[in-house]
Amino acid sequence: MIGATRNTLRSGWLAASLLALLSSSGAFARQAPGIAVGAQYDTTHVYVAPADFDAFVNSFIATFGGKPSPRGTFNVLPVPSNTQAQYVWTPVGTLSSFAFLTPIPYPFGQERTGYLVTDMDEALKQARAAGAEVVVDKFKDPIGYDAVIQWPGGVKMQLYWHFTAPHYDALDTVPDNRVYVSADAADTFVRDFLRFSHGKVVADDRHADAGELGKPGQTYRRIRIESGFGKMQVNVTDGHLPYPFGHEISGYEVKDLDATVAKATAAGAKVLSPVYASADRRSVVVEFPGGYVAEIHALKAH
Repeated sequence: MIGATRNTLRSGWLAASLLALLSSSGAFARQAPGIAVGAQYDTTHVYVAPADFDAFVNSFIATFGGKPSPRGTFNVLPVPSNTQAQYVWTPVGTLSSFAFLTPIPYPFGQERTGYLVTDMDEALKQARAAGAEVVVDKFKDPIGYDAVIQWPGGVKMQLYWHFTAPHYDALDTVPDNRVYVSADAADTFVRDFLRFSHGKVVADDRHADAGELGKPGQTYRRIRIESGFGKMQVNVTDGHLPYPFGHEISGYEVKDLDATVAKATAAGAKVLSPVYASADRRSVVVEFPGGYVAEIHALKAH
């Protein structure tokens, strides 16, 4: 899980999923090839201070719509700890929000996302075979099993599995898992993740407009991947990134960017990087109450 002070993210944690099972609805996603289940089960995790919890959840829902689960307090790790947890469903992506009441044991707080899998043992077998390192081995929680893996380039993510399969509504738009890696690791990361996810590269632009990352007039390599786990945008950079780029882990697709930004700012979010128009989309980076940084974009009509 991710430190409250860093306000970073992760997906599918057991406590939020436990709450979700009590109040979720919708049809079970069609299983994708391999061990993926569906993008609506790949929830970004946001960690905030307890004092910011209500402001964050209210602001996020005011911006994107949706609904929260009941809030509870749990130990969600394989060692003693305690956190408040609340699940949030929106049409553009699901998330789990956490406010830890105790220190977060290492290495939790470093994994950026988590994916629901059809079989944990098989998922870990496939992850290892694809080149991932299992940094937190499988552990049992009240409703299933969890583990944390790491890919070349240092990308950490959680895998989770439930004794009883959850049922969430399909998303209106699937968010981008925004991954930043170096040129040294990019090809290895993409190769290994594709092997694991059974996904495909839908675009690999070696001269993408770096204005998307706050560096207009320059270029960078941008790789877009789609799989049963959803969408991923791999940003290959030299690490010379102006703030806030690299801090955002998810990118949310909306139909009307200006209207969405207006809703966000009215609900307490602030714009960190102004709207930028590139070849295929307009995008902006905002910070929600509690410190959660997110990219929001709208595709241009073709």
